[in-house]
Amino acid sequence: MSGPDDRRHRRPRARFLAPLQLLRLARGRPVSESWGWDRGRPIDRHYIEQFLDEHRGDIRGRVLEVKSADYTRQFGAGVERVDVLDVDRANSEATIVGDLGTGDGIPAGAFDCFVLTQTLQYVYDLRAAVRASAGLLAPGGVLLATVPGISRLSTIRPGPGPNDLWRFTPSGCRELALREFGDRHATVRGYGNALTSAAFVAGLSAEELTRSQLAHHDERFPLLIAFRAVKG
Repeated sequence: MSGPDDRRHRRPRARFLAPLQLLRLARGRPVSESWGWDRGRPIDRHYIEQFLDEHRGDIRGRVLEVKSADYTRQFGAGVERVDVLDVDRANSEATIVGDLGTGDGIPAGAFDCFVLTQTLQYVYDLRAAVRASAGLLAPGGVLLATVPGISRLSTIRPGPGPNDLWRFTPSGCRELALREFGDRHATVRGYGNALTSAAFVAGLSAEELTRSQLAHHDERFPLLIAFRAVKG
């Protein structure tokens, strides 16, 4: 749950732990205090990007993204316009200042895609937030959302409002999506396994794991949960 505002400082590192780092783990301390950004790319970012790459065809037309438009620029196909949503007026990239928890300030029925990564854990009223996400989409519009499953707590306040509040399960996300989009319009999946989840909590980076380790997904240990929902 490295947060949409933390896409920075990617520095590939060798795939091993030095003795000092092992000692830190033995004492119950993570090897990185910044989600692994100081070691490479956080493991949750690997899965977020995999999910968005799998659905890059949905990121089209008029797109809304939270905090910044980085993922829309990276994965968008045929984007006509991109807006950035934030509850914090201090965000210079924000073109829409609004509250996802209430829908206030967000135009209804205006977007073909909503890229909502690692945000819902900061919203107290989850059902209202998913309802607002459905409401801002045009008919046929797509919500691409990711949330943390197994993760450390964030101590970084993303803006006005509460801090880190929730962790999720695939079943919980399915219920949230189905209530607002219907069972024919929502799909949910988990990414990760026991190893990648433990590595993420410890602060290792994606570059320190092998492709096969990252590619294995175990429904009992979802590091990240993603759901795609289409407004009927």
